[in-house]
Amino acid sequence: MKQDLYNQFASRKQQGRKSFSVLIDPDKVDSKSIDQIVGLSIEAKVDYFFVGGSLVISNHLDECIQMIKSQCTIPVVLFPGSPSQVSKYADALLYLSLISGRNPELLIGQHVISAPFVKMSGLEIMPTGYIVVDGGAPTTVSYISNATPIPADKNEIAMCTAMAGEMLGMKLIYMDAGSGAKKPITEAMIEKVATHIECPLIIGGGIIEPEKAYNNCKSGADIIVVGNAIEKDPSLIKEMSAAIHSVSFSA
Repeated sequence: MKQDLYNQFASRKQQGRKSFSVLIDPDKVDSKSIDQIVGLSIEAKVDYFFVGGSLVISNHLDECIQMIKSQCTIPVVLFPGSPSQVSKYADALLYLSLISGRNPELLIGQHVISAPFVKMSGLEIMPTGYIVVDGGAPTTVSYISNATPIPADKNEIAMCTAMAGEMLGMKLIYMDAGSGAKKPITEAMIEKVATHIECPLIIGGGIIEPEKAYNNCKSGADIIVVGNAIEKDPSLIKEMSAAIHSVSFSA
């Protein structure tokens, strides 16, 4: 099984290098906005694109990824909301198991159904423990998953969940407050989790200011994912990237 991108994630973590991923929801972009986001991302030296969403009701996931790939060499990682969100044109797939919830369908059920299709895709598969944290507002992922998020102030629960995910074999831990969260994940929770796991830690949801992205990195986040804020103001890409990369080599 390919591990090119995962090895890159792990290597950057070991070196104390922080990474910035721009999240693109195929439902919320057109060719013009993709061109703009990709152009700004190249200029800002964005590390990765995560592509996907909780629904993806449009039918142009492949087209969206091909447009990105035709314009740059930034790796494209699928961040799927369901097993149907698979595209052979991406570089890798976050194979998400919702370890913060108790819905068996999203722990393993949907994976059983999607496994043959995912295997045939030829993508690099990255087993990812997905932890949803209460961001102060109902989110699509919480509704779709029918799972209660971890309370924002329960750092120990988040820590133990992440530890369990890693010991079960997850190669990445992704903590998410959800798209458009009113309250992003606290630095205290990030630090609690980061100090008790060895695998790369991805943080997303409600990050709208470069200062927050910077503080998340200082607290132990390895990859910062920003989507909703960039949809509203693509010019944030440059500031976010500068803030995140300024932590690199100084951790």
